[in-house]
Amino acid sequence: MGMKSGRKPSVFRAGALALLGLLAGAGHQASAAGSLVIYCGMQEEWCRAASAAFQQKTGIQVSMTRQSNGEIYARLKAEKDNPRGDVWYGGTGDPHLQAANEGLIEVYKSPQLDKLQNWGRTQAELSGYRTVGIYLGALGFGYSTEQVASRKLTPPACWNDLLKADYKGEIQVADPNSSGTAYTMLATLVQLMGEEPAFDFFKKLHANIDHYTTSGAAPSQAVARGEVTVGIAFQHDLVAAAKKGGKLKVVSPCEGTGYEIGSMSLIKGARNPEEARQFYDWALTPEAQEIGAKNNQFQLPSNIATPVPEEAPDVRKLKLIAYDFDKYGSSAERNRLLGRWTKEVKNAQ
Repeated sequence: MGMKSGRKPSVFRAGALALLGLLAGAGHQASAAGSLVIYCGMQEEWCRAASAAFQQKTGIQVSMTRQSNGEIYARLKAEKDNPRGDVWYGGTGDPHLQAANEGLIEVYKSPQLDKLQNWGRTQAELSGYRTVGIYLGALGFGYSTEQVASRKLTPPACWNDLLKADYKGEIQVADPNSSGTAYTMLATLVQLMGEEPAFDFFKKLHANIDHYTTSGAAPSQAVARGEVTVGIAFQHDLVAAAKKGGKLKVVSPCEGTGYEIGSMSLIKGARNPEEARQFYDWALTPEAQEIGAKNNQFQLPSNIATPVPEEAPDVRKLKLIAYDFDKYGSSAERNRLLGRWTKEVKNAQ
């Protein structure tokens, strides 16, 4: 009796071990293609479409989180000792440069580099090959044609037009502490006007602000819905909002304007470095960059062979400043300007 009861557990254990072995093998096969975690700073539609396309092409299981670029940068700092993401995909280049300066992202020279526009390669060189340019977009603002017409306003054409009393509580822009778009505006006007005149401008503009959003694209959507009269954003986001039926007109300010180089970086200490490099190389190809225009995103792509969307603002016709990415992408300058803006503009009594 005892011998029989002793044999049965042995047989059971052997069968259980065999079953576990089969399950483990199946699990290994299922995960053989690997996995990837992307922090995406672009519009939700583009982030999701690119993630799905890469997963379908490679079999790599992609987990994507969409946040504003300032939020992603803060997340990388918080996760520095235990990184959870692998790739930082898109969003304005200044936070990427700051992360490069602080050692939060990896050095990598993609074989696709020589196929990029000069500004895409320059972004890589400037960062010591810790980031790279994937698109370019110009800053501007849009106004609601319905609101301007019904209130019999003169359409705004310049930055200084936004200070008029007509726009009290009628302008929306993001908070530069969370938004790369809004930080680009802050750095742009400091370079365009000089720091003291620029801060005088922001203090006066504050009286006309409806509220500061978290996302840089949110003001373009608000003005498209007619919730505010003016939204300050990147011109491609305003064009996208208009394409979806928004009644707005896009303005490139008469005094001149700045621009972003949307960037991509590999997160230092990532858990899936091989898959991250594979995505990075793919994201620099025309195949990947065409996904933007297919999802209502109209930036200028960095790969020379990628078709430029018809709806993309023609940067050759815009009055762009000589934006100093080296200075305004540095940790020290960025933190100083953000600290001053928060104290003297947002939190001023």
